[in-house]
Amino acid sequence: MNAKSDLRDRARELRLQGLTYDQIQLELGCSKSSISLWVRDLPKPPRRTREEASAIARRGWEATLERREQERRETKRRATESIGTMSERELFLLGVGLYWAEGTKDKPHARRERVAFVNSDPGMIRIFLAWLDLLGIPRQRHTYHVMIHESADVTEAERFWADLTGSGAERFGRTTLKKHNPTTVRKNTGESYHGCLVIHIGRSADLYRRIEGWWYGIVGAALLSDLKSGHN
Repeated sequence: MNAKSDLRDRARELRLQGLTYDQIQLELGCSKSSISLWVRDLPKPPRRTREEASAIARRGWEATLERREQERRETKRRATESIGTMSERELFLLGVGLYWAEGTKDKPHARRERVAFVNSDPGMIRIFLAWLDLLGIPRQRHTYHVMIHESADVTEAERFWADLTGSGAERFGRTTLKKHNPTTVRKNTGESYHGCLVIHIGRSADLYRRIEGWWYGIVGAALLSDLKSGHN
């Protein structure tokens, strides 16, 4: 009650100084409905100009955006910390799902029993490499190539992926350049854009078949668990 009383007294002081509801809200952070109730018996301030109204609205929106950004960062931080450590089995299952989402898959009409994984996210690439290490796939069986728009810094992108994988130029094939379309407004630009990295695993037909089997095993286990829990 004391805190609310203090807010009310402060709102009345600001109103007597000529501040509008919007300005008092920015100052105190309380709702306009509360402000209206507290100061309704006080004289109204002079009518503000369009420029003043725009400035107040802009400050209010900037404050809202900053509050949302703080909430966004805090939610992500708590989610990150909730993961903790990861077991080898968890990494194994994650890697299978990751490959089935982003890797090359075999089709009855186009046999592709080989392991190839492509992604632009450095985190995804790191996880996939860690997964291959967990499976005991030697790095000597890895080959790489970069796919990137020709308007980007190709040399820097090649260096970036070489550093990330810890591999020399001899393990990289020729970079694939995507033709630049000047009429397309691309969002993936700037220093953080490094294109996509494709990871190929040599002599990988048997590995591919195991990945496919592991995936179907995961699907079956998940469905069985769902049935046991009583869900339709």
